[in-house]
Amino acid sequence: MSDFLKQDITTLHGIGQKRAESFRTLGVFTVEDLLRFYPRTYEDRTTVKKIAEIKDGDTVCVRARAVSPIRENYVRKNMYLCSVKVSDGTGFLEIVWFNNRYIKNMFDIKKEYVFFGKATYSKRMQMHSPLFEETDKNILTGRIFPVYSMTSALTQKNIISAVSDALRKSEPEETLPDSLRQKYNLCSLAYALRNIHFPKDAEALSIAKRRLAFEELFIFQTALRYLREDRSDSVSVSLDKTQYVNDFIASLPYPLTGAQERVIKEICRDIRKTSPMSRLVQGDVGCGKTMIAAAAMFVCARSGYTSAMMAPTEILAMQHYETLTELFKPFDINVALITGSMTQKERNTITSDILSGKVDVIVGTHALISEKTELGNLALIVTDEQHRFGVVQRKSLQEKGKNPHTLIMTATPIPRTLALILYGDLDISVVDELPPGRKKIDTFVLGEEMRARINAFLKKEIDAGRQAYIVCPAVEPSEIDGLKDVVSHTEELKKLFGNSVQYLHGKMKPKEKDEIMRRFKDGEIKILVATSVIEVGVNVPNASVIVIENAARFGLSQLHQLRGRVGRGADKAYCILFPGENVAPDTPRMAIMKKSSDGFVIAEEDLKLRGPGEFFGARQSGLMSFKIANIYCDKELLAETSKAANEILQSDRKLKKCENATIYNEILRIFNTKITFS
Repeated sequence: MSDFLKQDITTLHGIGQKRAESFRTLGVFTVEDLLRFYPRTYEDRTTVKKIAEIKDGDTVCVRARAVSPIRENYVRKNMYLCSVKVSDGTGFLEIVWFNNRYIKNMFDIKKEYVFFGKATYSKRMQMHSPLFEETDKNILTGRIFPVYSMTSALTQKNIISAVSDALRKSEPEETLPDSLRQKYNLCSLAYALRNIHFPKDAEALSIAKRRLAFEELFIFQTALRYLREDRSDSVSVSLDKTQYVNDFIASLPYPLTGAQERVIKEICRDIRKTSPMSRLVQGDVGCGKTMIAAAAMFVCARSGYTSAMMAPTEILAMQHYETLTELFKPFDINVALITGSMTQKERNTITSDILSGKVDVIVGTHALISEKTELGNLALIVTDEQHRFGVVQRKSLQEKGKNPHTLIMTATPIPRTLALILYGDLDISVVDELPPGRKKIDTFVLGEEMRARINAFLKKEIDAGRQAYIVCPAVEPSEIDGLKDVVSHTEELKKLFGNSVQYLHGKMKPKEKDEIMRRFKDGEIKILVATSVIEVGVNVPNASVIVIENAARFGLSQLHQLRGRVGRGADKAYCILFPGENVAPDTPRMAIMKKSSDGFVIAEEDLKLRGPGEFFGARQSGLMSFKIANIYCDKELLAETSKAANEILQSDRKLKKCENATIYNEILRIFNTKITFS
């Protein structure tokens, strides 16, 4: 990579510290970051339509002349309106500008113009405040224009100007070997970056997208296969006391499901070996993954070694600590808890116990990967909710021991074919059976006319001693009409239910969030109004109802995860979905939620509807997110990149050949240099 690409974006024309800060909120720090900050969509201003062909809602280019003088009108105080009727001979279109007193000077009614904007029909066809220029100037029209994600402090013009300057001044170094590009008919990186931002035409944009999508998928799959190869060279301790797992299973108050027993056998087979296990256990909410992890940790303790479990939140870590302590009590297996909120004195005491061999199982949050945290004779790692941790965090925890076995758990169901791609460095187990007695959650999709009845139903449940979750998409009030937010909705509910209502959202401090969740778990709070931060949360068996506001704004998999917060106790459970204003309750997405309780079926539908980028949400540092590629839709490209990754590693297992240096460097850049590729 050239030195210029590594430089801060303030190197570019027109970007000072204030504007650079706005770019940084978008994840753009360097010139290279900016070049890799791809448009979210495009405006095709190349096709000119006849006015007679325009439909309501079309965003189009129209070539037309004025057939009336510009009319001015004060609609009301502070609302000045300018309009002109134009025609191309096939029909008429009214062009309207609001509060723009300079239009009269900018617009010549004798000339022909190209107008670009959204056409709307209300008594007559109109276009409000369009871009316009004289015919054949091709500055604002006549091309495919990029549209970028923005912050309030940045305009499209700011971003386009910065990207243009970066492309003029830089010469991006090729990231793929020439032989690979030729074999798979890929354009150069320089061509791809130019045409992903400012495409010459639709074909050039397609060529650029294919090249960049290929690169993303190829690098990702090569890295995962590399990690798998790297792991196979390592040597771990054999946790050979697997016969004792039957003692643990016999001690449980209820029988395991066939799926749980099958996965435990798979794990036991792995950990008996001296090559490190790296297994992903995925299963629906409530399928009993914790018991599977406990069985593996039990074998580790019986084999004379320490195991560690990392959870994404303190409250979830505490829940696992309490569960494991209770499960292991009959066997004199000691469990310790390490969290970031502990005092140094508390941590020193636990560290001392770990190093002296008094602790067999360690449960904690990210505090486990702190340089100061000692994990003793570590031979097994369990990470809960895998999608919350990146590759780097997993690697950091693994470095606490000598090639420990790794077990990764997730309640986010992923179709198996997709999981094999996303977690190519892992073996995969699926827990596809729920424990007997797990009650079905009745799901209802309702319109606003049912609001009063649902409030009465909530009161009935609360009066009966039960609890409820209310989920809103926003934290605070916004300009979006009908969007429920946590803060104001809590105040509304307090008028109905009193002070037993409290809110929770991601902007709160960790200690404050944990305290709210503790109070809800203990029954002090009856109704918890929250954002989707509760998607991964504690087990509250007393919660019988979850109401999800503006449900149409959530993905199906996320709705399913949220629904899994209830139905964990003996009481009947309910999920109430209010799709939102102007959204019909009988949309296909809402119908899927009513019809299916199978997380894998829902995940499959979610991927079809939204693609994997939205499906997985924001990725944690260290796990590559796909900006261009769509794993579910680009199946042919996926097959090509999988084949290419295998070919590269078969010919150069450690990526040491000179021609593969760019691949090696790109893997390091994307997966973070903290990962050791030895």
